[in-house]
Amino acid sequence: MFKKILIANRGEIAVRIMRTCREMGIETVAVYSAADEAALHVLEADQALFLGPSEPAESYLNSDRLIRAAKDSGAEAIHPGYGFLAENADFAEACERAGLVFVGPPGPVIRNLGNKTVARRIMLEAGVPVIPGMMTPSSDHQVLIAEAEKIGYPVIIKAEAGGGGKGMRIVADQASLEESFFSCQSEAEKAFGNGTLYLEKHLQNPRHIEFQILADHHGNVVHLFERECSIQRRHQKIIEETPSSMMTPELRQRMGQAAVAAAKASGYRNAGTVEFLVNQEGLFYFLEVNTRLQVEHPITEMTTGKDLVREQLTVAWGDPLSFTQEELFQQGHALECRIYAENPEADFFPSPGLVLFLQEPFGPGVRNDCGIYSGFEVPVEYDPILSKLIVHGPDREAARQRMIRALEQYAILGIRTTIPFLLDVLQTPAFARGETFTDFIDRHFPTWKQSEETARLAALAYAIDEMIGNGRKPERMITQGVPSPWETLGHWRMEKP
Repeated sequence: MFKKILIANRGEIAVRIMRTCREMGIETVAVYSAADEAALHVLEADQALFLGPSEPAESYLNSDRLIRAAKDSGAEAIHPGYGFLAENADFAEACERAGLVFVGPPGPVIRNLGNKTVARRIMLEAGVPVIPGMMTPSSDHQVLIAEAEKIGYPVIIKAEAGGGGKGMRIVADQASLEESFFSCQSEAEKAFGNGTLYLEKHLQNPRHIEFQILADHHGNVVHLFERECSIQRRHQKIIEETPSSMMTPELRQRMGQAAVAAAKASGYRNAGTVEFLVNQEGLFYFLEVNTRLQVEHPITEMTTGKDLVREQLTVAWGDPLSFTQEELFQQGHALECRIYAENPEADFFPSPGLVLFLQEPFGPGVRNDCGIYSGFEVPVEYDPILSKLIVHGPDREAARQRMIRALEQYAILGIRTTIPFLLDVLQTPAFARGETFTDFIDRHFPTWKQSEETARLAALAYAIDEMIGNGRKPERMITQGVPSPWETLGHWRMEKP
């Protein structure tokens, strides 16, 4: 097995990878930018190397600096995590040329599946159902207008090299298409360096269901069942669960077989995810393949008992998968909530800043993959994910109640987070019934405001903790030179009984 690997990422995913490496006796090398000098992943690693300025292009997206850091540290492999260069075919190939193992699929596979229209052609040849749409992308809006007439409105514009909801718009008519085309193109060029677009038929109120796959270098491919990812904001997931409340054994078998067929047809290796949309009649269609570990991988780990990062590393080393499809089964139900430094009241606008206080939830069946600590400055330059809160229970309702309790225990003060919003989502009757479709947030939360009571309780919790822990009066509380909530929250004051 590898003796040392470099993790070309930051935050909670870097910390999560390090913990499996520690269990396997693998030394870890962290990399960091100027903004992350005191980040948790830097503190957790066996070795940490400075990359450069805070701008991603000068640090986490700079493949030359990452490869040089790996070589200088004596690392044998690079784990890309997710985001940044995780799905960059050129980076995977550069690692190979440098004599480093890239913990992920081969570069040509990443390139083919990252090109959405090429991926669609591969799936069609493999017999995997594909959403009706364009097979050849275009940068000419007149071509998209003509194709939309053939497909039939509503359609969805997508970036050929896209992902994460960028360069994507739902359009209902020609006027909307013309308006959306140029904004999608501009967004795609900035995000991916490629402004080519294509169209797909927009399915009304589908479920977003993905299947976790693993493939080794010996021809073995398995799936580790489904994850439902329908609760989304701006086409990005915020709550995931497994198993899906809409799944039947027969549908699970057919979709799992399609996911394995997709992996085999593309020559896949290592961990990945085949994503589908499922309409209300139970018909499923290929959406895309994510050629990396997913943010929501822990819920699969909780229900199958398999460590996906460990499997990634053993497959990258050259070992066969440690289990067969017949040996896999799920137990119980798992939910994940993504905790972001965002303001849900302002269309989930990022909310960077200093974490004044952090209290993580705990208890049976609770796991928190966290990348912050009290006193950490959440930078403005990167994705605002702070942690992934995961719970496991014997059934869906038990898991839902456990997640509600865990979120109520979770205190992050100093910045706005999605915790109050997630609590409200989990407590809606529709979510409790399992009626989770991709339009859930738009349908049930077209506008959302945090209650004053929630904000007041958060301030009181912080104040009480400070007084008990430090014996200081509320009006004099200063943490590392930062004003206390009593100096920043306006009219709220603690009253004497």
